[in-house]
Amino acid sequence: MQTSPHILVVDDDAELRALLSRFLTSRGFQVSLAQDGAAMTQMLDAARIDLIILDIMMPGEDGLALCRRLRVNGTIPIIMLTAMGGETDRVVGLEIGADDYLPKPFSLRELFARIRAVLRRASMSAAGMPAAGSPSDSRRIFQFDGWRLDMARRELRSPVNALVDLRAAEFNVLLAFVERPQRVLTRDQLLDLARGRTVVALDRSIDLYISRLRRRLEPDPKEPTLIKTVRSEGYIFTADVTLNGAPW
Repeated sequence: MQTSPHILVVDDDAELRALLSRFLTSRGFQVSLAQDGAAMTQMLDAARIDLIILDIMMPGEDGLALCRRLRVNGTIPIIMLTAMGGETDRVVGLEIGADDYLPKPFSLRELFARIRAVLRRASMSAAGMPAAGSPSDSRRIFQFDGWRLDMARRELRSPVNALVDLRAAEFNVLLAFVERPQRVLTRDQLLDLARGRTVVALDRSIDLYISRLRRRLEPDPKEPTLIKTVRSEGYIFTADVTLNGAPW
């Protein structure tokens, strides 16, 4: 008999923990609570946890440090709660392995949607759904506007052959674009393609990755010509692309 997902809420705010416990329990989840990293560790040792809701701003070991530690030891899905306007925290959280973020204050309805999306992505990953950058990609070299995306080395080189530093998430988003040039892609399609998982349209983390890609690829990131925004739809990669020297 299949049990309901078990969610661990890690937050030093007792009122918020109680609110989330009531709400998530009413939606059919099992819920456990922890006020800090030590309590989180004890709970992880005592029970099987399917997803962690993790606040960044906590006394002692903060959420970013806890997220980093969790990623060293395992792959439990993590949704981080961030202070409104804390873009740096959101970027760092995503880069060290958080699956999603939600700025405070947030709506419970949105949190519920994000939890379902992250659990669905984790389920697909566990079932062996392929992700961008898998071994089947390793012998491919894409080129566009003088740029070279080498799958074997997982590297991007500029038109003057300079190596461009890309985070793993940025590389996968760029790969999603070059594999589908001149096509409008929505945010959730891009995240699906880049992570090999399905998501809901509420997830806005793709905007952070695209902003960083534009700073690396575009002569003027404020007036992008390679990665253009299509109002109310998503983004389009405008360059002509070749694969191993042949038109793609």
